[in-house]
Amino acid sequence: MTLHLVKLCVGADSVESLQAWTDFRTEQLRLAGESVELTHTTRMVPTRNEELLDGGSLYWVIKGKIQARQRLIDIRPFTDDAGVKRCDLVLEPRIILTQHQPKRPFQGWRYLKVSDAPKDIRTGTSGASLPEEMRRELAELGLI
Repeated sequence: MTLHLVKLCVGADSVESLQAWTDFRTEQLRLAGESVELTHTTRMVPTRNEELLDGGSLYWVIKGKIQARQRLIDIRPFTDDAGVKRCDLVLEPRIILTQHQPKRPFQGWRYLKVSDAPKDIRTGTSGASLPEEMRRELAELGLI
């Protein structure tokens, strides 16, 4: 059964800034001749990997709302140089917009059931091609 993760997107103030960072990191790896593999390192290691890798995604909370997701490709636990257990979440570079869903602040990540996850915004429907600020305002008004 599929399961997702949800995490605060620290450092990004919009989906566009998350996309810009993703594009920048992908280009850095490409120019360095390294495998273009986007990872996000976290201290907590999920224990439900099989469910997460069965179609799961990492949902990003930006400005207090879940706004986007990236599909999980792999989960790689490791121990850093200081002996702290950590985990690399390997993500698909493509960012998928979701309906906005309010989320209170929390630390680390949380599991997110499929039934609790916001729906994707399909390209060409319900404002997917609108500028982020306009889409956010329309969502707050309940129009999309």
